[in-house]
Amino acid sequence: MEETKITLGHYLIAYLGLVVLWLLLTSTLAPAELILGALVAGMALLAAGPRLQLLAGLRLEPGAPLALLRYFAYFTIALIRANFDVARRVLSPKLPLHPEIVEVETRLQSELGRLWLANSITLTPGTLTVDVLADQRLRVHWIDSLPGADLKAATQRIVSGFERHMRGFLR
Repeated sequence: MEETKITLGHYLIAYLGLVVLWLLLTSTLAPAELILGALVAGMALLAAGPRLQLLAGLRLEPGAPLALLRYFAYFTIALIRANFDVARRVLSPKLPLHPEIVEVETRLQSELGRLWLANSITLTPGTLTVDVLADQRLRVHWIDSLPGADLKAATQRIVSGFERHMRGFLR
């Protein structure tokens, strides 16, 4: 696994993210709230300390924000399609189901990348990440697998779309 160091840029992104979260939660731009939000975000960042190594999986490149937006668009479409598919299966009980636990491979190197991928799979109806294995594989419960699906086919069908978009902003 590729070991990447956390940089000042990673801390800055975490800090700004916490400040934005504070502003969203308080719903005000009052100066006192801005100052308090900046202080709370700074204290939270200091308290998190070494746990922020997870952020080293972020790519700090000019194209990363656009890649993140493309990922969210892809994820939204995948989410809608999966919801319709599961709804169709619920409303048509005669449709055959082939639930199975399959292993899929990921090319994402960082812990954050594998975590994000596992959560993306789990949030999409019809799939659930059961385990994140050490050798860049995920174990996924799939509501309707391909009969006799091998590792390559399962990876292509479940992971490839998410991963293609994630590689622009995650390692």
